[in-house]
Amino acid sequence: MSAADEFVCGWEFEREARAAGRLAIAGVDEVGRGPLFGPVVAAAVILPPGCALEGLTDSKQLSEESRAHFDAVVRRVAVCWAIAEVDAATIDRINILQASRLAMRLAVERLEARPDFLLIDGNKRIEAGCGQRTIVKGDARSLSIAAASVVAKVYRDRLLDELHERFPGYGLGRNKGYPTAEHRAALERLGPTEMHRRSFRGVVELEAAPLEASLFPAVCG
Repeated sequence: MSAADEFVCGWEFEREARAAGRLAIAGVDEVGRGPLFGPVVAAAVILPPGCALEGLTDSKQLSEESRAHFDAVVRRVAVCWAIAEVDAATIDRINILQASRLAMRLAVERLEARPDFLLIDGNKRIEAGCGQRTIVKGDARSLSIAAASVVAKVYRDRLLDELHERFPGYGLGRNKGYPTAEHRAALERLGPTEMHRRSFRGVVELEAAPLEASLFPAVCG
């Protein structure tokens, strides 16, 4: 049994927020903290109370087919939804934790309807002009957060499929930028692209290698 199986993904946190007078409750989540390549992506979703989403849970626990199904359903039934990206250069500049929080804040700001309460996956709050609650494993416990998880995951995976064509050789369509053996081998062979996270272990070492080599030039006789 996985950790996610211990939780029930339902409306408990949304009901508590509504009982406290909150009306527009947005679930917020991000994906892509661990990859060596590409942006971190966040989504914010406001669902109508009690909409039918049986089987929806943490996007990592769903098959690709199920994620695509729920992505389409959420986009159709949601009051509103929004997506935001923070690119690799910004991740390198401010670190991945702050970049993730920034992506979530931007996604909330892009919602067409202004939320009056946020349910955020994890344990880090974001800058927002409304109340909020952080929930560890929230994507497996709150349907609003699970919806945001799926929308962000499907968006990022499809983006990496497109970038696979732009940056061939790294297997991005398969590994989605994560540090698989295939991806690491390609980095050693081809070097990092402008969309690799140069502050991440596995990339930063390759950036240092040319400098180290230049300090000891080969002598040709």
